[in-house]
Amino acid sequence: MARRGAAALALALALLAVALAGAAAQGAAVEDPDYYVQEIWSREPYYARLEPEPFSPPLPAGPGEEERKLRASEPRAPKKATKPKKAPKREKLAPETPPPGKKSNRKGVKTKSSEKAAGDDHRVPVAREAVREGCPPLGLETLKITDFQLHASTSKRYGLGAHRGRLNIQAGINENDFYDGAWCAGRNDLHQWIEVDARRLTKFTGVITQGRNSLWLSDWVTSYKVMVSNDSHTWVTVKNGSGDMIFEGNSEKEIPVLNELPVPMVARYIRINPRSWFDNGSICMRMEILGCPLPDPNNYYHRRNEMTTTDDLDFKHHSYKEMRQLMKVVNEMCSNITRIYNIGKSHQGLKLYAVEISDHPGEHEVGEPEFHYIAGAHGNEVLGRELMLLLMQFLCQEYLARNSRIVRLVEETRIHIIPSLNPDGYEKAYEGGSELGGWSLGRWTHDGIDINNNFPDLNTLLWGAEDRQNIPRKVPNHYIAIPEWFLSENATVAVETRAVIAWMEKIPFVLGGNLQGGELVVAYPYDMARSTWQMQEHTPTPDDHVFRWLAYAYASTHRLMTDARRRVCHTEDFQKEDGTVNGASWHTVAGSLNDFSYLHTNCFELSIYVGCDKYPHESELPEEWENNRESLIVFMEQVHRGIKGLVRDLHGKGIPNAVISVEGVNHDIRTGAVWRGLR
Repeated sequence: MARRGAAALALALALLAVALAGAAAQGAAVEDPDYYVQEIWSREPYYARLEPEPFSPPLPAGPGEEERKLRASEPRAPKKATKPKKAPKREKLAPETPPPGKKSNRKGVKTKSSEKAAGDDHRVPVAREAVREGCPPLGLETLKITDFQLHASTSKRYGLGAHRGRLNIQAGINENDFYDGAWCAGRNDLHQWIEVDARRLTKFTGVITQGRNSLWLSDWVTSYKVMVSNDSHTWVTVKNGSGDMIFEGNSEKEIPVLNELPVPMVARYIRINPRSWFDNGSICMRMEILGCPLPDPNNYYHRRNEMTTTDDLDFKHHSYKEMRQLMKVVNEMCSNITRIYNIGKSHQGLKLYAVEISDHPGEHEVGEPEFHYIAGAHGNEVLGRELMLLLMQFLCQEYLARNSRIVRLVEETRIHIIPSLNPDGYEKAYEGGSELGGWSLGRWTHDGIDINNNFPDLNTLLWGAEDRQNIPRKVPNHYIAIPEWFLSENATVAVETRAVIAWMEKIPFVLGGNLQGGELVVAYPYDMARSTWQMQEHTPTPDDHVFRWLAYAYASTHRLMTDARRRVCHTEDFQKEDGTVNGASWHTVAGSLNDFSYLHTNCFELSIYVGCDKYPHESELPEEWENNRESLIVFMEQVHRGIKGLVRDLHGKGIPNAVISVEGVNHDIRTGAVWRGLR
């Protein structure tokens, strides 16, 4: 049926799931980078430029001699466990700067280290230049370090084995299963250890530790020694002067603590030996190692895992000011196809910037579908934010290079990109840095709201009406109105959420993706389980076959999502559905962006989790771009699948708000009105 109105319209909705055509070849990147000051990713190995020369430990004569050294210099063991000192408030909140290797204009990091044998507790400030020249993480958190490279003296059970001792790893719903939240030693004594095999000579510069991720238990290590080895049999303990150095560990279980080695150590293996732990707790650790692999062109593992990119893009983490400048540069470089606007302001007054990419920026063209990407709803999920900044650079460069695939996409689609929906949260995470921010610092808005689940719950309204079998239908199956209580000033609704809703109501989006982090999967609606009190329940939409296809279009073209050999990020294995999942069958949430978009607008929205590490180190960005680039483009291209057309009256005039029904699909859509853009 069609309901008549008075204006022209545009309609494009993916209704039919069809086979995905092969992707066109990528065009050459623009080679002239003079349009802005740009840090070009260098193919020169990062370890080739490091200063000063590291200290290489001499091999001990034998195990017996090493044991005698340890006993002679070891401080007196605590009776059971040393109760941790309360950390200074500033360190509990976040470090002042990122860990070594992170490029930034901020001040130096203050790290924890103490020689307990000497009884003094001193903190070592790291100079700004030292931070710039430090080594990146080896990759425990990003899974570059495989399970086979992690070993431990003992473990309580398989779910608490060495393979779970990764920074920021999360426990499953049932903590006593295979997916627990740390490595935990089988016994609480001074002979326990966890070690990493770097598989090549590596210059080790630091260690980052956390306690056990658990809702119920308090387990963390309060001090430890660090040892290195070239053969895993004979070990040299890191010293401070003539004695073994005892590093101060954690004072609670979630906030990461960085300790730098007093002198870089070159070896293949590194071992952490806990010396004390929290009272009434156990020896449990999560960790990351900072280190620079030394040149070895014959190393098989290095060659196999090496990833390069030919795209000349700005591979770095951008502050809010730097993000704004980069968007301006892209706009100046491609002024004929880009436009910068903002949809509102954050709680702290930062503008929520968007970039439009189209052959007629600022104008809705009849028959041309509107697409959007949103990133950074969770401020600490930084990878999606940087991928959006890389994508807008890439689209600009490839359009100028006349890449036919990108030219066609830009000229036939109106693309909107919001790289940072929660800039307040990002600034908090940015201050903490990629390794020291933890799992949640900066996740929420400044006033403590999770934007992603802050939208009105329209599911309950729809399902309640269906259960009551209202005839005639009092609640439509689409374009469900926002409840009045949600619109009141006293409602707990973030200003960022209100801005997104107004934006989505004004622009007739057809397809959208919101980028998140901490996993590798594409989640499609519904995100809320229909059965009351169910935490996990498969709850499909009437357009389930379309959503499955859209999710698979992204996942199948990602370099890792559908790789059955890859290790799960934390606890969930999504391979049974080829890297996709129905949101409610994963974990139910009310008021998600995906469900709201589907029930209140014509837009089909998906959540795209782009990486296990929410905030990867800067050195990982080129590889993460390669992992996601093709998927980002393929997903945009899906906006052109299905049926599109115009609804006119007898006089050829467009009919806005005409309801389109498809037989067998209990979800209608509506035609849009003439839309002139945000001016």
